Amino acid sequence: MDRALSALLEAQGLSPAGRMQPLGGGDIAAVYRLETSRGPVVVKHDDAERLSGEADGLQALRQAGSSLLVPSVLALGDGWLVMEALEVGSRSQRSATALGEGLRQLHSHTAAEHGWPRDNACGSTPQPNAPLSDGRAFQRDRRLLPLARACHERGLLDDRLRNRLEALAQSLEEWLPDVPASLLHGDLWSGNVLHTPQGPAVIDPAVYRHYPEVDLAMLTLFGSPGEAFFEAYWDGNAPHDWPRREALFQLYPLLNHLLLFGGGYRSGVERAVITLEQL
Repeated sequence: MDRALSALLEAQGLSPAGRMQPLGGGDIAAVYRLETSRGPVVVKHDDAERLSGEADGLQALRQAGSSLLVPSVLALGDGWLVMEALEVGSRSQRSATALGEGLRQLHSHTAAEHGWPRDNACGSTPQPNAPLSDGRAFQRDRRLLPLARACHERGLLDDRLRNRLEALAQSLEEWLPDVPASLLHGDLWSGNVLHTPQGPAVIDPAVYRHYPEVDLAMLTLFGSPGEAFFEAYWDGNAPHDWPRREALFQLYPLLNHLLLFGGGYRSGVERAVITLEQL
Protein backbone atom coordinates (compact mmCIF):
# COMPACT_ATOMS: atom_id res chain seq x y z
CA MET A 1 0.00 0.00 0.00
CA ASP A 2 1.14 3.52 -0.79
CA ARG A 3 2.98 5.08 2.17
CA ALA A 4 1.07 8.37 1.97
CA LEU A 5 -2.24 6.51 2.03
CA SER A 6 -1.09 4.34 4.95
CA ALA A 7 -0.16 7.44 6.94
CA LEU A 8 -3.47 9.09 6.08
CA LEU A 9 -5.44 6.06 7.23
CA GLU A 10 -3.39 5.71 10.39
CA ALA A 11 -4.00 9.37 11.31
CA GLN A 12 -7.75 8.69 11.19
CA GLY A 13 -7.55 5.43 13.14
CA LEU A 14 -8.39 3.34 10.08
CA SER A 15 -6.34 0.15 10.16
CA PRO A 16 -6.50 -1.74 6.83
CA ALA A 17 -8.00 -5.23 7.14
CA GLY A 18 -7.35 -6.48 3.62
CA ARG A 19 -6.22 -5.54 0.13
CA MET A 20 -7.67 -2.66 -1.84
CA GLN A 21 -10.24 -3.92 -4.34
CA PRO A 22 -10.62 -1.91 -7.58
CA LEU A 23 -14.09 -0.54 -8.23
CA GLY A 24 -15.66 0.13 -11.61
CA GLY A 25 -16.32 3.63 -12.90
CA GLY A 26 -12.79 4.94 -12.39
CA ASP A 27 -12.35 6.32 -15.92
CA ILE A 28 -10.59 9.42 -14.61
CA ALA A 29 -9.35 8.44 -11.15
CA ALA A 30 -8.38 5.12 -9.55
CA VAL A 31 -11.13 4.02 -7.12
CA TYR A 32 -10.91 1.20 -4.58
CA ARG A 33 -12.87 -0.41 -1.76
CA LEU A 34 -10.89 -1.18 1.39
CA GLU A 35 -11.92 -3.06 4.53
CA THR A 36 -10.69 -1.34 7.69
CA SER A 37 -10.99 -1.72 11.45
CA ARG A 38 -13.93 0.72 11.30
CA GLY A 39 -15.69 -0.90 8.37
CA PRO A 40 -15.39 -0.54 4.60
CA VAL A 41 -14.25 2.69 2.98
CA VAL A 42 -13.89 3.93 -0.58
CA VAL A 43 -10.45 5.23 -1.54
CA LYS A 44 -9.82 7.43 -4.55
CA HIS A 45 -6.41 8.36 -6.02
CA ASP A 46 -6.25 11.39 -8.34
CA ASP A 47 -4.89 14.89 -8.81
CA ALA A 48 -4.86 16.54 -5.38
CA GLU A 49 -6.70 19.68 -6.49
CA ARG A 50 -9.49 17.68 -8.16
CA LEU A 51 -9.90 15.58 -5.03
CA SER A 52 -10.03 18.70 -2.89
CA GLY A 53 -12.82 20.04 -5.10
CA GLU A 54 -14.72 16.77 -4.83
CA ALA A 55 -14.39 16.72 -1.05
CA ASP A 56 -15.64 20.32 -0.92
CA GLY A 57 -18.65 19.31 -3.04
CA LEU A 58 -19.47 16.27 -0.89
CA GLN A 59 -19.43 18.41 2.23
CA ALA A 60 -21.66 21.05 0.60
CA LEU A 61 -24.20 18.40 -0.43
CA ARG A 62 -24.22 16.90 3.08
CA GLN A 63 -24.68 20.31 4.66
CA ALA A 64 -27.66 21.06 2.39
CA GLY A 65 -29.73 18.68 4.47
CA SER A 66 -31.75 17.04 1.68
CA SER A 67 -32.95 13.47 2.03
CA LEU A 68 -30.30 12.29 -0.43
CA LEU A 69 -27.51 10.26 1.12
CA VAL A 70 -24.00 11.59 0.58
CA PRO A 71 -20.86 9.72 1.69
CA SER A 72 -18.90 11.46 4.42
CA VAL A 73 -15.30 12.48 3.82
CA LEU A 74 -13.01 10.62 6.23
CA ALA A 75 -9.57 11.78 5.08
CA LEU A 76 -7.97 13.87 2.35
CA GLY A 77 -4.33 14.45 1.45
CA ASP A 78 -1.36 13.58 -0.79
CA GLY A 79 -3.55 12.70 -3.77
CA TRP A 80 -5.88 10.43 -1.78
CA LEU A 81 -9.50 10.83 -0.75
CA VAL A 82 -11.04 8.39 1.75
CA MET A 83 -14.82 8.27 2.01
CA GLU A 84 -17.56 6.34 3.71
CA ALA A 85 -18.56 3.23 1.71
CA LEU A 86 -22.27 2.92 0.94
CA GLU A 87 -24.11 -0.36 0.51
CA VAL A 88 -25.64 -0.60 -2.96
CA GLY A 89 -29.13 -2.03 -3.37
CA SER A 90 -31.47 -2.23 -6.35
CA ARG A 91 -33.38 0.55 -8.08
CA SER A 92 -37.15 0.59 -7.53
CA GLN A 93 -40.05 2.92 -8.14
CA ARG A 94 -39.87 3.90 -4.49
CA SER A 95 -36.20 4.83 -4.74
CA ALA A 96 -36.84 6.74 -7.99
CA THR A 97 -39.54 8.75 -6.21
CA ALA A 98 -37.20 9.39 -3.28
CA LEU A 99 -34.49 10.55 -5.71
CA GLY A 100 -36.90 13.05 -7.25
CA GLU A 101 -37.97 14.36 -3.86
CA GLY A 102 -34.41 14.58 -2.58
CA LEU A 103 -33.15 16.40 -5.66
CA ARG A 104 -36.02 18.88 -5.42
CA GLN A 105 -35.01 19.55 -1.81
CA LEU A 106 -31.39 20.03 -2.84
CA HIS A 107 -32.34 22.48 -5.59
CA SER A 108 -34.44 24.51 -3.16
CA HIS A 109 -31.17 25.85 -1.72
CA THR A 110 -30.65 28.96 -3.84
CA ALA A 111 -28.37 31.98 -3.98
CA ALA A 112 -28.25 35.18 -5.99
CA GLU A 113 -25.09 34.34 -7.95
CA HIS A 114 -24.42 31.46 -10.34
CA GLY A 115 -21.14 29.67 -9.73
CA TRP A 116 -19.15 28.55 -6.71
CA PRO A 117 -16.47 30.05 -4.43
CA ARG A 118 -13.83 27.79 -5.99
CA ASP A 119 -13.16 26.10 -9.31
CA ASN A 120 -13.40 22.32 -9.48
CA ALA A 121 -13.50 19.70 -12.23
CA CYS A 122 -16.00 17.70 -14.24
CA GLY A 123 -14.13 14.46 -14.84
CA SER A 124 -10.61 15.67 -15.51
CA THR A 125 -11.79 18.86 -17.22
CA PRO A 126 -11.18 22.03 -15.18
CA GLN A 127 -14.54 23.64 -14.37
CA PRO A 128 -14.38 27.45 -13.91
CA ASN A 129 -16.95 28.63 -11.39
CA ALA A 130 -16.21 32.34 -10.87
CA PRO A 131 -19.65 33.69 -9.89
CA LEU A 132 -21.84 35.76 -12.19
CA SER A 133 -25.16 37.37 -11.28
CA ASP A 134 -26.85 36.37 -14.56
CA GLY A 135 -27.35 32.66 -15.27
CA ARG A 136 -27.41 33.14 -19.05
CA ALA A 137 -23.99 34.79 -18.93
CA PHE A 138 -22.68 32.03 -16.66
CA GLN A 139 -23.87 29.28 -19.01
CA ARG A 140 -22.36 31.07 -21.98
CA ASP A 141 -19.05 32.31 -20.52
CA ARG A 142 -18.21 29.62 -17.95
CA ARG A 143 -19.61 26.55 -19.71
CA LEU A 144 -20.41 26.58 -23.44
CA LEU A 145 -17.87 28.96 -24.97
CA PRO A 146 -14.76 27.67 -23.13
CA LEU A 147 -15.50 24.04 -24.02
CA ALA A 148 -16.47 24.88 -27.61
CA ARG A 149 -13.14 26.69 -27.97
CA ALA A 150 -11.19 23.79 -26.43
CA CYS A 151 -12.88 21.23 -28.70
CA HIS A 152 -12.29 23.41 -31.75
CA GLU A 153 -8.62 23.83 -30.91
CA ARG A 154 -8.23 20.04 -30.80
CA GLY A 155 -9.98 19.61 -34.14
CA LEU A 156 -13.05 18.01 -32.57
CA LEU A 157 -15.45 20.76 -33.72
CA ASP A 158 -15.34 22.23 -37.22
CA ASP A 159 -15.78 25.95 -37.81
CA ARG A 160 -19.42 25.64 -38.88
CA LEU A 161 -20.60 23.66 -35.86
CA ARG A 162 -18.65 25.89 -33.47
CA ASN A 163 -20.22 29.01 -35.01
CA ARG A 164 -23.72 27.53 -34.71
CA LEU A 165 -23.08 26.63 -31.08
CA GLU A 166 -21.72 30.08 -30.29
CA ALA A 167 -24.74 31.72 -31.95
CA LEU A 168 -27.02 29.71 -29.66
CA ALA A 169 -24.95 30.72 -26.65
CA GLN A 170 -25.25 34.39 -27.59
CA SER A 171 -29.06 34.14 -27.91
CA LEU A 172 -29.87 32.73 -24.46
CA GLU A 173 -31.32 36.03 -23.21
CA GLU A 174 -33.98 35.79 -25.93
CA TRP A 175 -35.75 32.84 -24.32
CA LEU A 176 -34.15 31.66 -21.06
CA PRO A 177 -35.25 33.61 -17.97
CA ASP A 178 -32.75 34.41 -15.27
CA VAL A 179 -33.53 32.60 -12.00
CA PRO A 180 -32.04 32.24 -8.52
CA ALA A 181 -29.14 29.78 -8.67
CA SER A 182 -29.85 26.33 -7.22
CA LEU A 183 -27.28 24.16 -5.49
CA LEU A 184 -26.36 21.41 -7.98
CA HIS A 185 -24.62 18.06 -7.86
CA GLY A 186 -23.10 19.16 -11.17
CA ASP A 187 -22.28 15.77 -12.74
CA LEU A 188 -25.42 13.78 -12.08
CA TRP A 189 -25.30 11.01 -14.65
CA SER A 190 -26.83 7.67 -13.67
CA GLY A 191 -23.47 6.22 -12.58
CA ASN A 192 -23.24 8.85 -9.86
CA VAL A 193 -26.57 7.79 -8.33
CA LEU A 194 -26.58 4.83 -5.95
CA HIS A 195 -29.79 3.16 -4.82
CA THR A 196 -28.98 1.96 -1.30
CA PRO A 197 -31.22 0.10 1.17
CA GLN A 198 -31.48 3.40 3.11
CA GLY A 199 -32.48 5.46 0.07
CA PRO A 200 -30.89 7.09 -2.98
CA ALA A 201 -27.36 8.44 -2.66
CA VAL A 202 -25.20 10.65 -4.87
CA ILE A 203 -21.42 10.48 -5.34
CA ASP A 204 -18.63 12.16 -7.37
CA PRO A 205 -20.06 15.70 -7.45
CA ALA A 206 -18.83 18.73 -9.37
CA VAL A 207 -20.83 21.17 -7.27
CA TYR A 208 -21.83 24.71 -8.20
CA ARG A 209 -25.00 26.84 -8.30
CA HIS A 210 -26.94 27.27 -11.54
CA TYR A 211 -30.22 26.31 -13.21
CA PRO A 212 -31.77 23.23 -11.54
CA GLU A 213 -32.43 21.64 -14.94
CA VAL A 214 -28.67 21.12 -15.29
CA ASP A 215 -28.89 18.05 -13.03
CA LEU A 216 -32.05 16.80 -14.74
CA ALA A 217 -30.54 17.10 -18.21
CA MET A 218 -27.51 15.09 -17.10
CA LEU A 219 -29.77 12.38 -15.68
CA THR A 220 -31.53 12.01 -19.04
CA LEU A 221 -28.41 12.23 -21.22
CA PHE A 222 -27.64 8.50 -21.22
CA GLY A 223 -31.03 7.10 -20.17
CA SER A 224 -33.95 8.16 -18.00
CA PRO A 225 -34.57 8.16 -14.25
CA GLY A 226 -38.18 7.16 -14.97
CA GLU A 227 -41.67 8.62 -14.72
CA ALA A 228 -41.84 8.22 -10.92
CA PHE A 229 -38.75 10.40 -10.57
CA PHE A 230 -40.17 13.22 -12.68
CA GLU A 231 -43.57 13.11 -10.98
CA ALA A 232 -41.84 13.50 -7.61
CA TYR A 233 -39.39 16.14 -8.80
CA TRP A 234 -41.76 18.39 -10.75
CA ASP A 235 -44.61 17.98 -8.24
CA GLY A 236 -47.00 19.32 -10.89
CA ASN A 237 -44.80 22.30 -11.81
CA ALA A 238 -42.82 21.16 -14.86
CA PRO A 239 -41.64 24.13 -16.97
CA HIS A 240 -43.36 24.37 -20.36
CA ASP A 241 -40.00 24.63 -22.13
CA TRP A 242 -38.31 21.63 -20.48
CA PRO A 243 -37.38 20.01 -23.87
CA ARG A 244 -35.53 23.18 -24.83
CA ARG A 245 -33.77 23.45 -21.47
CA GLU A 246 -32.89 19.76 -21.61
CA ALA A 247 -31.18 20.20 -24.99
CA LEU A 248 -29.36 23.32 -23.81
CA PHE A 249 -28.03 21.85 -20.59
CA GLN A 250 -26.95 18.63 -22.31
CA LEU A 251 -24.58 20.60 -24.53
CA TYR A 252 -22.01 21.15 -21.78
CA PRO A 253 -21.65 17.48 -20.75
CA LEU A 254 -21.67 16.44 -24.42
CA LEU A 255 -18.88 18.90 -25.19
CA ASN A 256 -17.01 17.64 -22.14
CA HIS A 257 -17.35 14.03 -23.32
CA LEU A 258 -16.19 15.10 -26.77
CA LEU A 259 -13.13 16.74 -25.23
CA LEU A 260 -12.35 13.79 -22.94
CA PHE A 261 -13.22 10.80 -25.11
CA GLY A 262 -13.10 11.96 -28.72
CA GLY A 263 -15.14 12.30 -31.89
CA GLY A 264 -17.77 9.70 -31.07
CA TYR A 265 -19.65 12.40 -29.17
CA ARG A 266 -19.66 14.96 -31.98
CA SER A 267 -22.97 13.68 -33.36
CA GLY A 268 -24.55 14.14 -29.94
CA VAL A 269 -23.38 17.76 -29.84
CA GLU A 270 -24.80 18.36 -33.30
CA ARG A 271 -28.16 16.77 -32.42
CA ALA A 272 -28.47 19.04 -29.37
CA VAL A 273 -27.61 22.07 -31.51
CA ILE A 274 -30.22 21.07 -34.12
CA THR A 275 -32.86 20.62 -31.42
CA LEU A 276 -32.17 24.08 -30.02
CA GLU A 277 -32.22 25.65 -33.48
CA GLN A 278 -35.65 24.13 -34.18
CA LEU A 279 -37.34 24.95 -30.84
